[in-house]
Amino acid sequence: MLGPRPTVAGPAETNHSPLTAPGATRAMEAVLERVLEDRLRQARETDAVFARETADRLAAFVRRGGKRLRTAFVWCGWRAAGGSGDTGAVLRTGAALELLQACALIHDDVMDGSPLRRGAPALHVDFARDHPAGRTGGSTESFGTSAAVLAGDLALAWADDLLTETALTSPYGARLHEEWRAMRTEMVAGQYRDLRAQASGSSGAEEALTIAVLKSARYTVARPLALGAALAGADARTVGALRAAGRCAGLAFQLRDDLLGAFGDPALTGKPADEDLRSRKLTPLLAAAVRLAEATGDRDAAAVLAPGADARPGHTVDRMRAALERTGARAEVEARIADLAATGLRHFEATGAAPGVRREFAALVERASGLAPRPAEELV
Repeated sequence: MLGPRPTVAGPAETNHSPLTAPGATRAMEAVLERVLEDRLRQARETDAVFARETADRLAAFVRRGGKRLRTAFVWCGWRAAGGSGDTGAVLRTGAALELLQACALIHDDVMDGSPLRRGAPALHVDFARDHPAGRTGGSTESFGTSAAVLAGDLALAWADDLLTETALTSPYGARLHEEWRAMRTEMVAGQYRDLRAQASGSSGAEEALTIAVLKSARYTVARPLALGAALAGADARTVGALRAAGRCAGLAFQLRDDLLGAFGDPALTGKPADEDLRSRKLTPLLAAAVRLAEATGDRDAAAVLAPGADARPGHTVDRMRAALERTGARAEVEARIADLAATGLRHFEATGAAPGVRREFAALVERASGLAPRPAEELV
């Protein structure tokens, strides 16, 4: 017995037209909308209150979007491995990644106590606002946290269901599921290492790098590339080149995110700009600043960046930003982003992908890493 018949596969998703990465992302949005409608219908059949207060809220969060980079990287991996023809499985895999990302963001916001996400209240904050405290009593914060954890679990269930349905209809389903399974474990491992580093007050560069690789580099770029390659039945050489490209490009993405977490504009990022600094979140940026402060004898920078230092708002965050600049950590991370992005492009070229696919991958890496676009003649 092969299991339940897929609920979202079918002729409406079959697409034999040659797509670009942006086109694949737009097509994935249509697939994702059909998936959400199907899941919401099932939720309403299960329980009206649950559907209205949890499933609808989760669907609204997913629809608020994000960069949708993972779908584009799945498409690049598929095309680099020689994928062509029907893109249905690629688009469904991208939609599953977006649902998994919703789970990761919701749970991450709970653990970090983040108030904002995608320019709106984080889900645990939104749940807490609707807590009927006058009738039931209890902590609004506790209710919001618990409800958000359940919503994240629901997003994970939807993601797993969709990926499993896709794998069951693909000739390379076993390879697809193997990549997915490994990615989920890496994501949780990275999240735990992040949580552990916060609790222990770690500022080590090696630990910061481990967290960045597990939590973001593999999950954001390397595994999506490999998922796409799996759907095309890629050989070991191609998969190896894509993994190397993804690790470099993914680290560049995470380092840019670290810089935005310290210096970004909340109106553009959709989340607080000083949150990582106030919590002394261990990032390669912070680890570099601590190392440089100690090496140059900058006692003021070392003191303000140290775990357990006074975390009062305002002037303390400003002093931390100044320390990141003065020690040279910001400039060092900017240079590393450029090096990683360039190395990632060289690894991707080793796949033998067509020039057009290489150009699209380069554009995605530039977008993810926040680098200025390169001249077209350099991307041929």
